[in-house]
Amino acid sequence: MSFSNGLNIVRLSEKLYGKNLCGCDNKMQKIRWKRILLKLSGETLGGKGKFGLDVASVDYIAKEVKTAYDLGCEIALVIGGGNFIRGEKLSQIGIDRATADYMGMLGTTINALALQNMLEKLGLFTRVLSAITMTEVAEPFIRRRAIRHLEKRRIVIFAGGTGSPYFSTDTAAALRASEINAEVILKATNVRGVYEADPRKNKNAKFLSEINPLEMVKRGLKVMDLTAVTLAMENKIPVIVFDVFQKDNLKKLLLGEKIGSEIKVKEGT
Repeated sequence: MSFSNGLNIVRLSEKLYGKNLCGCDNKMQKIRWKRILLKLSGETLGGKGKFGLDVASVDYIAKEVKTAYDLGCEIALVIGGGNFIRGEKLSQIGIDRATADYMGMLGTTINALALQNMLEKLGLFTRVLSAITMTEVAEPFIRRRAIRHLEKRRIVIFAGGTGSPYFSTDTAAALRASEINAEVILKATNVRGVYEADPRKNKNAKFLSEINPLEMVKRGLKVMDLTAVTLAMENKIPVIVFDVFQKDNLKKLLLGEKIGSEIKVKEGT
């Protein structure tokens, strides 16, 4: 078959099915950000019990990610491991804090592999990059390699946190977002966004659609830890906290709809 004939077949296929060979819709809608970092807590994958892996929750998250991918977005993810182990809590019952944190990093890898499997079942190409060496299941984190994967339209899943104890996966998200030049950090939760108080404990807690990072710290709002907030602020990366379990919220965010709470430094401050 000649090159021209092959090209004609590809064009005919795209015309008939409205998709290119990557499975993406040819009529790309205008999106707010080209490259995003999606931060998922371990509990997001734990389902209602918030412990262990809930297959239905992992499948749901994978489908939400695919919807965003189909818009033409380059997607990187950082996943926590709190549905298995929280280093800070283990350190309170006698396990050395550094050891407990390394145990937590292994939990993030379990979550990363589970999500990778679900994404690939949907026909997406993925790579897991780990901050701690485990070559049999993940590539080592190399900044240029991560960026190249994104440019090739692969979904990149960062595992192992920062690779160092005492740092949260929120900090890992801010660090990786800075390294890959992500335009935004989307922090997926199971509540609408940021509130003045915990909405699960105080039904009258006021919802905040926008808040300055310093104000958030002053109020003691436990949305992200201080290190993560500071790193995102220094690199001028906005953070949006939203409810990922409201179907299509991720897609709506990318298309410019006002969803969740935005943490950002206002111009002139």
